[in-house]
Amino acid sequence: MSADTPRTAGYSRKRRGVWIAVAIVIAVIAIVVFHLLNRTPAKNGVPAQVVSVAAAHQGDMPEIINSLGTVTPLATVTVLPQLSGYLTEVGYQEGQDVKKGQFLAQIDPRQYQISKQQAEAQLAKDQATLDQARTDLARYTQLYQKKSIAEQTYMDQKFLVEQSEAAVKADKANIAQFDLDLAYCHIIAPVDGRVGLRLVDPGNYVTPSSSTGIVVITTMKPTTAQFTVPQNSLSKVLDRVNGGAKLPVTLYNSDNSKQVATGTLYAVSNQMATSTGTVTLRASFPNDDEKLYPNEFVNVQLLVDTLHNAVLVPTPAVQTGAPGDYVFLVNADDTVSVQKVTLGPSNGKYTAILSGLSIGQTVVTDGTDRLSDGAKIRIAQARPAAAGSAGAPASSSTAGAPHGSGKRKHSAGADAGSTSSAS
Repeated sequence: MSADTPRTAGYSRKRRGVWIAVAIVIAVIAIVVFHLLNRTPAKNGVPAQVVSVAAAHQGDMPEIINSLGTVTPLATVTVLPQLSGYLTEVGYQEGQDVKKGQFLAQIDPRQYQISKQQAEAQLAKDQATLDQARTDLARYTQLYQKKSIAEQTYMDQKFLVEQSEAAVKADKANIAQFDLDLAYCHIIAPVDGRVGLRLVDPGNYVTPSSSTGIVVITTMKPTTAQFTVPQNSLSKVLDRVNGGAKLPVTLYNSDNSKQVATGTLYAVSNQMATSTGTVTLRASFPNDDEKLYPNEFVNVQLLVDTLHNAVLVPTPAVQTGAPGDYVFLVNADDTVSVQKVTLGPSNGKYTAILSGLSIGQTVVTDGTDRLSDGAKIRIAQARPAAAGSAGAPASSSTAGAPHGSGKRKHSAGADAGSTSSAS
């Protein structure tokens, strides 16, 4: 039996070492691959968004229609001369308040006085003729009864008396006309009001065809304001008016910074303007302080009705986008969800929610532009509103804001949205 040579034995040991090294490398590779395939991917943490919230609360919300209006006086009268003549006197000062029947101006009356005297003379003449005709008729009547004159003579005299009577009536009418002309020479104020700037100076010859007139009188108090409402809001206004309600109307100055008058609605126009889809309304105001000036532009707030015990949320919480009107509702796990709602009236600071939200539920009021459905949040400052804090906004400064002012609207579900003003 032959034994292995030293060379053969060394070759075998070297071969075994190679296989062991290969096995170790394969094992290492397998372990690395196994860990690479089965490791859990690292999660990128999304930080919670910092937001402000408020709780929906119960309160009263007025239904207000905002509009742009114009102060319209009850009467604006251009005083025109009713006959021709020279203007001899002006009895008012520019900008003066006058009463109905107060003297304003005088037209030279002399020509009308002369004409009246002529008419009176003609009346005297015709009256004498009538008296003579009546005397003759009395004599002819006696003769006719005795058959002493022809019937034709008697009838002619009777007709002559009637003609004389008609002439006397015409003369009296002429005198009455000249009396009226003399009254027209003395021009008086037809209404209470304030006179404007003088349009004609004394010494000018005026005629009834003068389009400018002598002066313009405008009634200052009481006064009215005209404004329009859209046709979609008209039905509720008519329901309230036809039910006998006196709808309050509040006026603010042109920049909507100060309340200037309060009054009531008293007239609704009988036609809709087809070009604008609006109808004109008119409200009356005492205007004792004369803060309302004719033809002045004002901002009008018409209080149609008041929603009692409504669900109210701060207006910035209301969003508008693809789902429609919605709010971000805060969940118990510090996430938010999109909650569709039906909006009611708003006073600028608060908005009434007709459906979709309950009293006590919390909504996001600030930071909504960074939110989406299911996003995690962190509340910076909770601001639960006291119940009824918006119940009577008419007495607060926010009541003067236009309907829906300050409302921010964003695209639904978007992380970054644009804002716009709601009307």
